[in-house]
Amino acid sequence: MLLLSYLLRLKVMNVSQVSYFTLSAYFDIGLFKYVVFLVIMCVYMFIIGSNVLLIAVICVNRTLHEPMFLFLCSLFVNELYGSSSLFPFLLVQILSDVHSVSVPLCFLQIFCLYMYVNVEFYNLAVMSYDRYLAICHPLHYSTQMSLSMVVKLVVLSWCLPFVVIVGMIWLNVSSAPCGNVIDRVFCNNYYIALLSCSGATASNVYGLVYTFSVLFGLAALILYTYVKILQVCFSGSKETRQKAVSTCTPHLASLINFSFGSFFAVLQSRFDMSRVPNVIRIILSLYFVTCQPLLNPLLYGLKLNKIQITCRTLFFGRK
Repeated sequence: MLLLSYLLRLKVMNVSQVSYFTLSAYFDIGLFKYVVFLVIMCVYMFIIGSNVLLIAVICVNRTLHEPMFLFLCSLFVNELYGSSSLFPFLLVQILSDVHSVSVPLCFLQIFCLYMYVNVEFYNLAVMSYDRYLAICHPLHYSTQMSLSMVVKLVVLSWCLPFVVIVGMIWLNVSSAPCGNVIDRVFCNNYYIALLSCSGATASNVYGLVYTFSVLFGLAALILYTYVKILQVCFSGSKETRQKAVSTCTPHLASLINFSFGSFFAVLQSRFDMSRVPNVIRIILSLYFVTCQPLLNPLLYGLKLNKIQITCRTLFFGRK
């Protein structure tokens, strides 16, 4: 990450006369900013505490060293990564009188946030495939979802987004911006692309190719797996239905929540939201990186029996 920051700094110095971006979505709320600061701080502390707790529970308990829980561990690590890419920055900006960010730091934040969103989607797709194998092909599950396969899928979920996002960032860094005002409370790749003197065509084409070739493919995989799971549920035994409901409900809820967050992000980037109150726009822009890391530990921690039992044993010494 430090190497990436250094390379971004060198590249920006070579192509841009702009040294900082101004985040114009912030507005003066007087002393109420301290209340907002405390609320965001509490949310961030809860995200850190809950995700670290579940990571620790999965790592120290050997009975949870199963593919589903290892994928969950990757998901929780990503929640920590994504929230830490935004919340400390927000906390500093809320108390600051000047809402600006250096160009290298802005691109680094874009990289972290876009990496977070992509890794989240890849993880959810991998978890859908895992549930499909466990419910639709239980006899072959242990051989097809071996430890080596789990490691390969987790590594792919992190490495492929890394390569794609580095390419996206490089396109924007390579073109000098003709302005420095971003109408957001944090750095956004789409708005920086719009500031480019040479236009946003290259960035848009790159994004469209990636979306249609990879992201739509993952969405189709998720849809296919759940169609097959539903077919098994309707034709299978009561035990099969109970297993599917208990393990798939939190995953479906997480998918729906992620879809809403992505929809709000795309809506704000592609459509004129000037008539929407500023507070609502800010809340919607923060939804995808706030609600997902906040709700996932609750969804999986409260719904999955093995995690519940392990947590009760850890804290209360009883099952």
